[in-house]
Amino acid sequence: MLFVVLSGFVLAVFAPLVHRVAAPVSNWLLALLPAGLTWYFAQFLADNARGEPQRFVDPWAPDLGVSLSFYVDGLSLVFALLICGIGTLIVIYAGAYLKGHANLGRFHGFILSFMASMLGLVLADNIITLFIFWELTSVTSFLLIGFSHRDSASRRSAVQALVVTGGGGLSLLAGLLLLSSMAGSMELSVILASPEVLQNHALYLPALILVLGGAFSKSAQVPLHFWLPNAMAAPTPVSAYLHSATMVKAGVYLLARMNPGLGGTEVWTLTLVLFGGATLLVGTILAIRQTDLKLMLAYTTVASLGLLVMLIGIGNKKAIEGAMLYLVAHSLFKGALFMVAGTIDHETGTRKLTDLGGLRGAMPITFAAAALAALSMGGMPPFFGFYAKEYLYAGTYDAGALAAFATAAAVAGNVLMFGVAGLIAIVPFLGDRRPTPKTPHEGGPGLWLGPVVLSGLALIAGLLSVGGTLAELPSDYIIGPAYAAVAGEPHKVHLHIWEGFKPPLYLSVLTIGLGALTVWQGRRVRAFVASVIDDKWGMDRGYDQLLLALNGAAREVTQIVQSGRMKLYMLVTFVVLVATLAVPMLMAAPIPLPTLASLPDIRFYEAGLYLLAACGALAVIYSHSRIRALVSVGVLGTAVALMFLLYGAPDLSFTQFMVETLSVVVLALVLVRLPVDGYDRRSPASILIHSGVGIAVGILFSLLLYSVLLTPLDTTLSDFFTAKSYPDAFGRNIVNVILVDFRALDTFGEIAVVLVAGIAALALIRVRDMRRQDP
Repeated sequence: MLFVVLSGFVLAVFAPLVHRVAAPVSNWLLALLPAGLTWYFAQFLADNARGEPQRFVDPWAPDLGVSLSFYVDGLSLVFALLICGIGTLIVIYAGAYLKGHANLGRFHGFILSFMASMLGLVLADNIITLFIFWELTSVTSFLLIGFSHRDSASRRSAVQALVVTGGGGLSLLAGLLLLSSMAGSMELSVILASPEVLQNHALYLPALILVLGGAFSKSAQVPLHFWLPNAMAAPTPVSAYLHSATMVKAGVYLLARMNPGLGGTEVWTLTLVLFGGATLLVGTILAIRQTDLKLMLAYTTVASLGLLVMLIGIGNKKAIEGAMLYLVAHSLFKGALFMVAGTIDHETGTRKLTDLGGLRGAMPITFAAAALAALSMGGMPPFFGFYAKEYLYAGTYDAGALAAFATAAAVAGNVLMFGVAGLIAIVPFLGDRRPTPKTPHEGGPGLWLGPVVLSGLALIAGLLSVGGTLAELPSDYIIGPAYAAVAGEPHKVHLHIWEGFKPPLYLSVLTIGLGALTVWQGRRVRAFVASVIDDKWGMDRGYDQLLLALNGAAREVTQIVQSGRMKLYMLVTFVVLVATLAVPMLMAAPIPLPTLASLPDIRFYEAGLYLLAACGALAVIYSHSRIRALVSVGVLGTAVALMFLLYGAPDLSFTQFMVETLSVVVLALVLVRLPVDGYDRRSPASILIHSGVGIAVGILFSLLLYSVLLTPLDTTLSDFFTAKSYPDAFGRNIVNVILVDFRALDTFGEIAVVLVAGIAALALIRVRDMRRQDP
């Protein structure tokens, strides 16, 4: 399973090479991997139908409880099939849509990396594994949204998406760590198996808020909904994949996954229903006022995500069934419609609704796919979207105290989504032909294959669910296991196209009637909404204003704490050091001061070194020449190095000699550019303050070291390194072994820092030389 999850990353590395070698068919070749993964995950359908989820574990850091563990149950399997299945069609579509693009190979690498990231996210069972893949989806989506990096709108949208979802990821990490602490495990399957422990814990509410912060940011819930429509600056294959079928549903997946452990409480239900319902209404209202096909679909995606969140919050049987049905139906019809919008733009040169018309004859296959997908989106029988609409209405109608709000929001949202679907399917294709920048014609197989397959599946899945033996396929193998994973209990899902004259039927008829009226009066409805909603200020502009305020505050703080005066920096550093040392000492027991009787015998040459060091320090203090002060510092450092040598640390002494020599040389090179004498122009008050701080630092450090010497020596670490250095690292010099083996990464990091600093210095010197040579 680990190889399966990481295979997308491996192929992504070679995607540019594959495109370079076999450009005309590279998309078809690269699509073989997601197609194979779709077939692989389909093998788990039978096991999940029998209620037998599979778990795969690869140790990673077992001492920390971190493992690369993956869990395949009904919920993760549905997402895996959608990710890989739709990913296959997107890779093929992207090759045709971006044909001839100079960076198509790189694009394929990004899209495959995203597929692998999303796959790891939905399959992860360990919370650290989940978080890593969660952040990888943010990083790879940043690369995809900003693919057209020369376009300022793409760059802004990519950064905005990364800021919002990345911030949500940090919130999620904190929430997951709290849940792990509460349940005593880092495996989600174990954590969520004890809902009573989680919900009765004092940290339940903070953990819930943090988890919801991550989920709401990724799934664009109000007030964080603004980043998703802006992400439409990405190429259409990105929109069709990330922002309709996969990435934006990561937050929905997380809420569905957490439902058995965190769901069912009053705060869970109220929060999800209110935020989900508000997002549903905001998304559909903003969608109907748009004229850009991709923006219309983007805002309805925001609305659909809100609908799914609301249904998970309601949590009754019909609501969960409706959520799982709508999850699948939405991925099918929205992915198809996004690709239709991209094909229209590709073949006509515009995707403006008001500039399109009469394309049915020129693009018959695309029209057929658009019509089928729109009918499913509108919830018309016998499409799969119809079942989703019926079951979600049954769930909202039985939502208790929140039934009125949830049902009204669902009906209003579905009416407007019906209107958007109708406008997208009818206006561009029917009516009189309108002039477009490019002469329209049907695209190649790579452009229409995806929409045809997805819209066809929406119809086939609906027909299979009408009744009879075949109706068990979607219910028993897809919806039933997914329901069991979300609800935490097995349940037999029976899909019926007709369940009698009940409230869901009446609500469905009302939706279709009002939706048809919205399509008929689309121009007036759009004009009315545009006149009511003032777009002079919104969350998108609020985001810009927040960043401007943050940058302004950063500049003010920088001017205060980064004055450019080195003496002030040193003074503040040592004052903080004095406080750090003094406060714990004052709070602890008093340290017994040494007496003459307790001091060890000092040999004459040791006393000479102490005296040499003291003289060097005093010479630094009273010197009025930089050169004299520099030499005095060297004398002090040399005395310390000789002390190391006398007390049995020759390697440390050698290091100290090297440091002192290099310090004197480097400082001397700097000082030749400064005045030699008269550098100390401090006032008497300044000298007094600096002297007091310096004396305090010396006294406190002496007391600290003396108190350490009074503490009994713990030789545990020394004994460990003595026992392990030669058998494990084959080295008899214990200090060297610690540096290059036991602390290898730390040492490597220090070397890397020095190397980077050297490269930066060299670059600055070269820049200066180039400027001198520039005529």
